[in-house]
Amino acid sequence: MSLNLITDSWIPVLRDGEHTVIRPDQIAEPGVGALAWQRADFNLACLELLIGLVSMADPPKDEADWLSRLGRTDAERFREALAPFAPCFALDGDGPRFLQDMEAFELVAKPSDIKPVDMLHIDSAGGSTTSKNADLMVKRDRFPTLSPAEAAMALYTLQAFAPAGGAGNRTSMRGGGPMVTLVRPLDEKSERFSLWRLVFANVLPGAPLAAEDAEAALPWLRPTRTSENGQIVTQEGTHSLEAFFGMPRRLRFVFKEERVVGVVQRSYGTNYAAWEHPLTPYYRKKEDDPEWLPVHPRAGRLSYRNWLGLTMEPAGDGKATRRTARAVRECRSHFRGPDFELVVGGWAMDNMKPLDFLLDQYPAFPGLGEDEVDRVRQLVEAANAATSALRKALRTACQFDGKFADAVIETFFAETEGEFIAAVRRIIDSAGTEVEEAWHRTLRKQAVRMFDERALGGLIDHDIKGIEARVIARSKLLGMLAKQVRKLLDLPVPAKKKKEKQA
Repeated sequence: MSLNLITDSWIPVLRDGEHTVIRPDQIAEPGVGALAWQRADFNLACLELLIGLVSMADPPKDEADWLSRLGRTDAERFREALAPFAPCFALDGDGPRFLQDMEAFELVAKPSDIKPVDMLHIDSAGGSTTSKNADLMVKRDRFPTLSPAEAAMALYTLQAFAPAGGAGNRTSMRGGGPMVTLVRPLDEKSERFSLWRLVFANVLPGAPLAAEDAEAALPWLRPTRTSENGQIVTQEGTHSLEAFFGMPRRLRFVFKEERVVGVVQRSYGTNYAAWEHPLTPYYRKKEDDPEWLPVHPRAGRLSYRNWLGLTMEPAGDGKATRRTARAVRECRSHFRGPDFELVVGGWAMDNMKPLDFLLDQYPAFPGLGEDEVDRVRQLVEAANAATSALRKALRTACQFDGKFADAVIETFFAETEGEFIAAVRRIIDSAGTEVEEAWHRTLRKQAVRMFDERALGGLIDHDIKGIEARVIARSKLLGMLAKQVRKLLDLPVPAKKKKEKQA
């Protein structure tokens, strides 16, 4: 029996603490909590899909409607809104197939053209890896077949986050492994997590898509806009909903006994360019650069040094080099909106090679005023200056390479995160400059301790020149912490001592 993503139950969730499977409309039923896919990237991609479905069928009309419906679930309303789109969301059959090319080229494919279904997973072993027998950590052919539900989610995840895949195999409209930032409302009145609130909080106000206009927004309902001659598809003149349903890859499933047993891929799918996805932050290299680029996560845990670029839109005259995700900007603009944190996720990629997958909660502090934001910005900038000084001191004293220094800096931010969050909360509570003084002490203590542990251990084992280099580097580190870091915090900088005149 073919899967229909609108009318069938296929999404695993926790409901009242129990594992179950639901239809998309049932996210608006009581007790439906977190998604329960066995892969973290599936959970993140599924949130994007659900946000896209609500945006398509039943978005809020305006801010008042958004606020009203955020805390009020209505599964029947959502079910009725989705119903006209059910014919567009079949995974199999002779008609249009969800996120698959309109052309049924799997019917004429040679056996060698049918690839294992594991290719749908971003962390699968690629052709070059298997040919060299280098698939040691992630083995080839982990999944010989997939259920329709697993295949549908793997397909959506690949199309949404697609990395480089060889000649003609396009990346997603946000490049390979984009960073995703989602608003998660905090409800102090209830400890129960609501999937509906998480999804609906990230839906932008707008008008629902008419079912007769579905072809304009859902690219599998029309011939693929290919890119064999360098053609690109921009947001201008394209339906905005395609941000949630993009098709950079030309794929068709091969079914057998109600399982997906293979995938056929053709090159030169849609090449997206110059899109602003509502769930991704952007940056540009220079203030006058017209091109905004999607942010991509780096391997390792996200730290508070990324706070400014992910949560706050910089004030100024339009010369900013970073821009938060539109959903974050929209939620922050609501005067009566709820407190929220961010769900931040995405694949860290090295071109075609997956390095790490990030999925974590991140404080947003939406109650900050403009002056308070400036103070928090100073905390982050001071921490960046302290770690820059620490990195320089370690590399001078110990000749550490860049990767080792990077690991030290990651540890620095991880071990001072609790103090950072506490400092921000004190700023929200209108505390004075004692916050900045305490923060400077934290940065100084952490930087000096980390330097001493790595550079001064076993000092007697070094020659005079090595000892001298470490002592000088430590002195310069203390000078930077006392001057530049305090200056960034608007704290008094110690006056220079005048040299005593020799008699």
